Amino acid sequence: MAGIRVVTDSASDLPANLAREHDIRIVPLDVRLGDWGPDEMRSIDPAEFWRRCAMTNALPETSAPSPGAFAASFTQAADDGCTGVLCLTLSSELSSTYQAACAGAEEIGASVNVRVVDTRTVTLGQAMIVLEAAEVAAATGDLDAAEAAARAVVPKIRVFGALDTMDYVRKGGRIGSTRALVGSLLSIKPIVEIRDGVAVAESRQRTRAGSLEYLANIVKRAGKLDGLGVVHAAAPDLDVFLDMLAGVFPRDEILLSYLGPVIGTHAGPRCIGICLRPAETAGG
Repeated sequence: MAGIRVVTDSASDLPANLAREHDIRIVPLDVRLGDWGPDEMRSIDPAEFWRRCAMTNALPETSAPSPGAFAASFTQAADDGCTGVLCLTLSSELSSTYQAACAGAEEIGASVNVRVVDTRTVTLGQAMIVLEAAEVAAATGDLDAAEAAARAVVPKIRVFGALDTMDYVRKGGRIGSTRALVGSLLSIKPIVEIRDGVAVAESRQRTRAGSLEYLANIVKRAGKLDGLGVVHAAAPDLDVFLDMLAGVFPRDEILLSYLGPVIGTHAGPRCIGICLRPAETAGG
């Protein structure tokens, strides 16, 4: 499809049907899980990823796409007759993916006009920015307008996650092993937030039920929303959580997706996350 091509990476957890609907191209990060390498892992869906995680003690490993992978996607856009490309990546504070996309844009030179935007967030928060850019690109055919629309949404997105286990955080080296052990012994259920592009500890809850109620209360206190996403890592109590949001946001309008291996590698199984886009106000 000619016009403006929107490209993102697999950390967005953008559902495949929406990517097809909006002609959004996804450059995957490489994922390894034990003996399963990147080629095989790209061929499975997130549900299968979490099934395999339950079968092994191996910790998933991820790495950013190469500049060449982005260059290939940008070149394909040029070959398809696109007049511009808007690439939106996960936070540059969490991955070198943004830098790889910038290098890929330099690699292809002037064959097509490429803009790269750091979304400063992850998972469905990133997907919301991507979808906004795609809608504006389709409506206007204007690269400047699509980029401006994306950048305007970036600071508005809020992402929180309720972790069910500290094991993945500890094994991933995000915090010290002693602190993780203490958290495990005390059955602490951390709430993390993506703030200024990085993952920070927002609070600690004593129980799983308490952590989900805490997330639901964040949504309830957020006021009017233009978008709400719920992402989960094969959480068995997903419906319980969605029921907590009844009357707050229409269930059939919630952007729902599995948490993929890129962010799931650090969040761990059974994590549930919320991604909020507050409503625009009259003053902007």
